Amino acid sequence: MWLCFSSSPTATDRTAKRSSLCNRQTTMQTLRKDNCSSVSEFILLGFSSESQVRVALFTFFLLLYMITLLGNGLIVTLIYLDSRLHTPMYFFLSVLSLVDMSYVTTTVPQMLVNMVCPRRTISWGACVAQMFIFLVLGIAECVLYAVMAYDRYVAICFPLHYSVLMSRLMCTKMVTVCWSISITGALIYTVFTMRLPYCGPYKINHFFCEVPAVLKLACADTSFNDRLDFILGFVLLLVPLSLILASYACIFASILKIRSPQGRLKSFSTCASHITVVTMFYGPAMIMYMRPGSWYDPERDKKLALFYNVVSAFLNPIIYSLRNKDVKGAFLKVLGDRGTAQ
Repeated sequence: MWLCFSSSPTATDRTAKRSSLCNRQTTMQTLRKDNCSSVSEFILLGFSSESQVRVALFTFFLLLYMITLLGNGLIVTLIYLDSRLHTPMYFFLSVLSLVDMSYVTTTVPQMLVNMVCPRRTISWGACVAQMFIFLVLGIAECVLYAVMAYDRYVAICFPLHYSVLMSRLMCTKMVTVCWSISITGALIYTVFTMRLPYCGPYKINHFFCEVPAVLKLACADTSFNDRLDFILGFVLLLVPLSLILASYACIFASILKIRSPQGRLKSFSTCASHITVVTMFYGPAMIMYMRPGSWYDPERDKKLALFYNVVSAFLNPIIYSLRNKDVKGAFLKVLGDRGTAQ
């Protein structure tokens, strides 16, 4: 009798404990949902928390940013002023320079502000806008490199038909398609990234709102986003890169048929700068957007993002101007005209 009487409270205690545990889990889930739904801003951790290091980085990146704007702006100005540069090749180069100036402006000013301000926050809306604009410009640059490779392919392989195949209307259509693809791709990336619930502490281990870094804060399963990012990376990175490689395979085959050594050298020099720029941009971008989610490394990702966002935009005008006699000639002409006017 005593044993039977003592077992009843034990069962009751177990039931009470289970009920309490369920209530506690329900409360935690409710708080978690409330926390996810109330996100209003993110914290960008950036590079270093040491004040001396941040001051040095601020000075370095400010100079790099100013030189980038100056170099790319100079190329756009020279192409606009010199009528000899009013060709499809330089039209695309001017568009690339405008994209590069906008590309670095999307990320670097925010990074510079966070280096000198103790509160390194960005609102949810500003984060969405930065992510979308960054992706639009990045995808546009990917497709634009393929367009520029096609332009070189037509110029070298079909020189007699170049003016017909690459008319002003055709160049405008190609740039329009480039922007259409970039806006569509960026919209898909941004919508499927920012629709996820995000929970505290809302600290993005990056210097701007880039998709892989933001996804690490998601409360939900991101396996679908990983698959989607890989598919988009294949379409927006590998397809243009394949077109670039196919174009240059045809270009090199055509160059080898040229008997004159000077003709070969001239043809190679016109393509060398473009190949250098493509290699600098596509390599880091493919590592960032086509790798498995488990390979995430925040410190490495910051360096990769700096390379294909800031460093490539900084080097583009240097590469194109140093290896291009027409651009250097236009620059010397502008300087000569100013000296004559004075």
